[in-house]
Amino acid sequence: MPNKSQAIKNVESDDSWTVREKLTDAAGEVKQKVSELGRSATNKIDENRDAAASGLKEAASILDEKAEGLPGGERITGLAHATADKLSSTADYVREHNVNQMMTDVETLVKNNPGASLLTAAVIGFLVGRAFTSRD
Repeated sequence: MPNKSQAIKNVESDDSWTVREKLTDAAGEVKQKVSELGRSATNKIDENRDAAASGLKEAASILDEKAEGLPGGERITGLAHATADKLSSTADYVREHNVNQMMTDVETLVKNNPGASLLTAAVIGFLVGRAFTSRD
């Protein structure tokens, strides 16, 4: 017959095992939900790639058409045409690559240019922060 201290240790051991199991199960469920959300977001983005590419292509076309009428001379006109070309290239890229391919390209870009990537992330973070701060 076990004594009281052994019985208490057994109960504590059972309780810690149950807590561990519950935490493991909860972590597994969270991981599964996050994975499902990621797949859902990826699918949604892939569904809208063609529309985004069409919008970029249209913006490029409009900018290219209006470039000659912009004030500022030849330099501004050249800059507008170059921007229109970049928008058009971006539209082609978005149309031809799925989200996973784009993420791989971003990872490669960040690995090859860590300093510029950090600076870009900081600037974007600053601008997003400014956009959401109140000016009261």
